[in-house]
Amino acid sequence: MAAGVFDGLKVLDLSEDVAGSFCARLLADYGADVLKVEPPAGSAMRRVGPFYHDDPHPEKSLFFLILNLNKKGITLNLHTAAGQNILHRLAAHVDLVIESYRPGHLDNLGIGYAALSARNPRLVMTSITPFGQSGPYRDYAGAEIVSYAMGMVMGISGVQGRPPLKHGGFQAQYQGGLFAAGATAMALFAQDRQGVGQHVDVSITECVASTMMATQTIYPFLGGSQIRRPDGTMWENPMPCKDGWIIVQAGGGASWEDIADFFQAPELLEPRFADRAQRVRNGPAMDAVVLDAIKDREKWELFPKAAEKRMLFGLVQTPLELAECPQLQSRDFYKDAEHPVIGRIKVPAELFKMSASPYQLRMAAPTLGQHNAEIYVDGLGYDPATWAVMRQLDVV
Repeated sequence: MAAGVFDGLKVLDLSEDVAGSFCARLLADYGADVLKVEPPAGSAMRRVGPFYHDDPHPEKSLFFLILNLNKKGITLNLHTAAGQNILHRLAAHVDLVIESYRPGHLDNLGIGYAALSARNPRLVMTSITPFGQSGPYRDYAGAEIVSYAMGMVMGISGVQGRPPLKHGGFQAQYQGGLFAAGATAMALFAQDRQGVGQHVDVSITECVASTMMATQTIYPFLGGSQIRRPDGTMWENPMPCKDGWIIVQAGGGASWEDIADFFQAPELLEPRFADRAQRVRNGPAMDAVVLDAIKDREKWELFPKAAEKRMLFGLVQTPLELAECPQLQSRDFYKDAEHPVIGRIKVPAELFKMSASPYQLRMAAPTLGQHNAEIYVDGLGYDPATWAVMRQLDVV
């Protein structure tokens, strides 16, 4: 088995959100030994659907499953003195702690970065929160839609003249997790080179705002944004065809003549459409031409033909089509995971490729407290009687 780039790295994942869990999973995917630490009642994410076969069981949250592949798991009550003492013991033997509690919460419990690093100076702690550890908003509650709005992406999404649009899913959270993984990797590089740790402070809202970097750089000079929401015409918005939706944009190497030929619509060569300035003014009329041209054509027929014309063209894939996408399948994007409760299930796994350190699906997400005995008895040396008492006292 090939070595992963993070082989030998020991990580405690205390996070309760998408961003922190995703950050830790990325490290685990490439070799890190990640231990998911949950409250005795289980992570709140275990109660987030969808659930396997629509059964709201704590071991059947597909959300929790995907975000915790390749991790081991224990339960630990961080709000007890005994639990805090155990975390200190665990943190003394790891390289990294990932957490997503509100700023100052772990410090108040005596298990923040300053306290843990006093015992382990090489420790890196990555904290992922909506607004970061400092600033006037640091204590504000946040959520996916808040970061999406505050980071300005919502301000340029949707159709001109209509309310701003929030796209589906958890893009802000996943972006925060991805940025956090990159920042953590840099901190670990410094840890290896300099022998000291540090506190990595990640603001999800800043991660989202960073994708608007070009716009924010231009604004002071132009007094406006280079990016605007598209107008109400169909062009550059999803357009219906016979069996679904497509989206087309100018550019990509295709001439306007190529585009007119693709649509089999010679009317598009008229000056009112071929000239860009007139095309904007005649949007509704162009919509009628294009929609009539595609109403009886299928998206999978159009897709390869658009590629031949070097067009910027996309088709809107359904969940089933994405699951069976030949491009993703050819790159082994999906893997089969063996879960002790769910059984065999296909999961989106290999998110990027490394030639010398390939992705390895080593284990499914842990069941609640699955590795308690391994960590507490075999690892930390608690005798079975003490471990039983800790369970009775709701410490683990």
